[in-house]
Amino acid sequence: MRYEVLTIFPDMVEQAFRTGVTGRASGDGIIELDTVNIREYSTNSYGSIDGYTYGGGAGMLMQCEPVYQAYEEALKRLEEKRTDKEDGSKDCHPVRVIYMTPVGEVFTQKKAKELSKESELIFLCGHYEGIDERVIDEIVTDRISIGDYVLTGGELSALVVMDAVARLIPGVLKNDESAETESFNTGGLLEYPQYTRPDEWHGRKVPEILLSGDHGKVDNYRMQEMRRVTKEIRPDLYRKYMEDRGIY
Repeated sequence: MRYEVLTIFPDMVEQAFRTGVTGRASGDGIIELDTVNIREYSTNSYGSIDGYTYGGGAGMLMQCEPVYQAYEEALKRLEEKRTDKEDGSKDCHPVRVIYMTPVGEVFTQKKAKELSKESELIFLCGHYEGIDERVIDEIVTDRISIGDYVLTGGELSALVVMDAVARLIPGVLKNDESAETESFNTGGLLEYPQYTRPDEWHGRKVPEILLSGDHGKVDNYRMQEMRRVTKEIRPDLYRKYMEDRGIY
């Protein structure tokens, strides 16, 4: 997987991405990350990339041309890294461009799985009051929101999506099973509670059934816990889980 991120804060993205699991995967060559600084494509002598909105309104808007030129640079980089075909030509295919915005579909695990099938992704991070709609219409394929709230920029939300997608790429997690048994990968239920040593801590004991060694009973217990936790914490998910099984 190759990520290209269009941003005015490349250091923010680089530093966060190159730590932990994604940092290790990057070091192993499983994931590649490049950032393009949109500011470098300013069209004026002041180095600014924003302007006042037509029709009035508070705040400034990112201009079309700097964003478009940054996008063109990202495409160029991706093309240079593509493997040559047997006939010597490059594989040319459309790249999905994801604009992180509150005005987008809410990001889900299903969307993460869909995006993990891609080999290349471009993320566009807005700032100020957003980006001129014309360049969005020109280059963006997906508008994604990570929730019903507003951040100061798209970098944090882009990192959330990149992390969620990266975990589904083979080889990123050392134990592939862990990605399949977590919340939202378990048929619509949240993950069950988990415990480790010691058996008792602050008077709280690990459930006896988990110490029994009976894997069948443990599996049944965990399923019951998944249902309980989902019903208590996310009743909306629990209702959907039951409806999908014809239980009302």
